[in-house]
Amino acid sequence: MKHFEDYSKTIDYLFSQLAVFQREGGSAYKPGLQTSMMLDEAFGHPHRKFKSIHVAGTNGKGSTAHTLAAVLQSAGYKTGLYTSPHLVDFRERIRVDGRMIPADKVVDFVNRYLDMGLDCKPSFFELTMMMAFEYFASEAVDVAVIEVGLGGRLDSTNIITPELCVITNISKDHTQFLGNTLPEIAAEKAGIMKPGIPVVIGEAEGDVKDVFDRVAAKTGARAIYAAEHKPIKKVVEGDGCLVYDTVNYGEIRGELTGICQKLNAATILTAIDLLNESGWQLGSDAVARGFSDVTTLTGLMGRWWKVSDKPLVICDTGHNQGGWELLSRQLSDSRRRKFMVIGFVGDKDVDSILSIMATIPDATMLFTNASIPRAMAASDLAEKAATHGLFGETFDTVGDAYKKALAEAGEDDMIFIGGSTFVVADFLSLKD
Repeated sequence: MKHFEDYSKTIDYLFSQLAVFQREGGSAYKPGLQTSMMLDEAFGHPHRKFKSIHVAGTNGKGSTAHTLAAVLQSAGYKTGLYTSPHLVDFRERIRVDGRMIPADKVVDFVNRYLDMGLDCKPSFFELTMMMAFEYFASEAVDVAVIEVGLGGRLDSTNIITPELCVITNISKDHTQFLGNTLPEIAAEKAGIMKPGIPVVIGEAEGDVKDVFDRVAAKTGARAIYAAEHKPIKKVVEGDGCLVYDTVNYGEIRGELTGICQKLNAATILTAIDLLNESGWQLGSDAVARGFSDVTTLTGLMGRWWKVSDKPLVICDTGHNQGGWELLSRQLSDSRRRKFMVIGFVGDKDVDSILSIMATIPDATMLFTNASIPRAMAASDLAEKAATHGLFGETFDTVGDAYKKALAEAGEDDMIFIGGSTFVVADFLSLKD
């Protein structure tokens, strides 16, 4: 059996030989747990060797997972963190106490997998997930925060039995896989609920809340809604942070400043309360440090992330309708002239996002495309945007669009880079 000797060739194998949703989209989507369970058995059920927290939701699950991990490791727990997609380095997906999995561990895992000669063909995500679980077990982590890849019920991570489930919110995304209505999507996300396992739900009302209540009752899961739990008394904007006056942890300063983080914070604090109720020791100091130092502790990038001040350069990975409803508010609140470097993948509901984007004042559009096969061509995006009254130049690369924005923007202006996680990834690679 072929063996790999270096990291770069191993990564080439993962991306070229396995179906990769991040790059290819729907053709690489592989719902169901059969392959995950076969891999799990072959590697000795590694997820049973550590405790876990399962995080799902349409928006905010990355920020929520990273902040929970930051709080846990600040409290002294050895903490694994599995998220997706990565922005610059594949190893961002798998961390222990904020440190990425070593390159030699990636090579070793793939070689051992190949030696097994298993009678299954895992997707990129399925094999990467098993790599994470096996690494966490080998590192003897106390707990791992596991982010759902897509959906919940049929996501490969749903083989775990966690201490706690978290569902941040429901919005329209990946409708070709999860359903065309919010209740249908909610039912897929609710599929992570387990008998006797509490579940924290960040945002839900009407038919969506009815779905969660029904699934929780059917599975025997205890559902706690952050909006009803009310862990935050007041939120004010501080100097480059959000200041939360909390019920149980005093005043804490949140490093993440996007509007969405106010909603995420209530979900996270409710989850922390539930964990403390069940015997975890997450005190005020750990909560405060986890919120204030989340990017340093976990390596989180790309959430309303300020890159420079003059001009103000912000990048954000928000990439669906729900995300842009909040981003548009934050961009509209700024009185600065805005240069927006924007690109999308082709399988998103781009029209809904563009209609929201058209409400942002003083915005100059620079249309581009990320360097992945799923990316919508900049010319196609410009044509679609024109139907919403949005006009601008097109650029073949994110780098070209950003250079143009820098040339045009004054010191008091803003440059925003986003629309797609992969546009942000290309920008961050450019910065390196």
